[in-house]
Amino acid sequence: MRINIALGGNALLRRGQALTVENQSKNVRIAAAALALVAEGHELVITHGNGPQVGLLALQGAAYKPDEAYPLDVLGAETQGMIGYMLEQELGNRLPAHVRLATLLTMIEVDPKDEAFDDPKKFVGPIYEQEEALRLAEEKNWHFKEDGEKWRRVVPSPLPQRIIEIDPITWLLEKNVIVICAGGGGIPTVFDEDGNLHGVEAVIDKDFSSELLARELNADLFIMVTDADAVYVDWGTIDQAAIKTASPRAIQEFDFPAGSMKPKVDAACKFAVMTGKPAAIGSVADLSKIICGEAGTTISVGHPGIEWHGHGND
Repeated sequence: MRINIALGGNALLRRGQALTVENQSKNVRIAAAALALVAEGHELVITHGNGPQVGLLALQGAAYKPDEAYPLDVLGAETQGMIGYMLEQELGNRLPAHVRLATLLTMIEVDPKDEAFDDPKKFVGPIYEQEEALRLAEEKNWHFKEDGEKWRRVVPSPLPQRIIEIDPITWLLEKNVIVICAGGGGIPTVFDEDGNLHGVEAVIDKDFSSELLARELNADLFIMVTDADAVYVDWGTIDQAAIKTASPRAIQEFDFPAGSMKPKVDAACKFAVMTGKPAAIGSVADLSKIICGEAGTTISVGHPGIEWHGHGND
């Protein structure tokens, strides 16, 4: 079975953790252990987030030479290499020697007229107190929005249109290579009037680019790993309930947080509707069970409505 697994940012850094190599390595080891358990017998393509990492690199560059800060597309490429290296190393330590791995720098085309460029919403980088966020906004001309009780930088997040490296990714999978690609949503690029490709100052949503990748690879299953064990309705209240299985139409009747679960649900629904195949959302610890349909939330066009964990059907 060909499976596209999208690792959420929590696979590399949990909320509130310092962005150190030690913390990232510890979290990557946990993710790699789960991935290694499901690698045998499946074709795996792995994508991942990079919000905290690309934000930190932006801070480092601005602190060194504020007038020569590296653009986000270049920083995205740097994080693809860094995170891919960490994942390859930890997976390689757990898999048999004959299993081959490859990290592929992945450019993704976006529309330069996408309305996202007029309204930045994508969170990147560390969290700040309001006073520090206001100082950085004025000093570096960055945009900030509230993220819970803190503040984070926001950047444009255009929709992915085309994966430039889809052919080599496919070729590697056909050669039984575990491929790590499209990290951080891919490197955002556009074609100019002369047909030349160049990067743009943006970050593509990882869930949307991973869905496009899964669809173009004709994946049998698309999984988004997050810090929740399933999709919950009324999360954080006494009435919260976990969805086990749902049709795209049924699950989209509910409202989910725009900055966290909503893009995952939207991506899962799009994949299910356009391919007729299932998509799932859950925690990295339950990865093996998610593949078997025993954990997480599975979205499928074949399901008649909603089935709740422990509550039966509606």
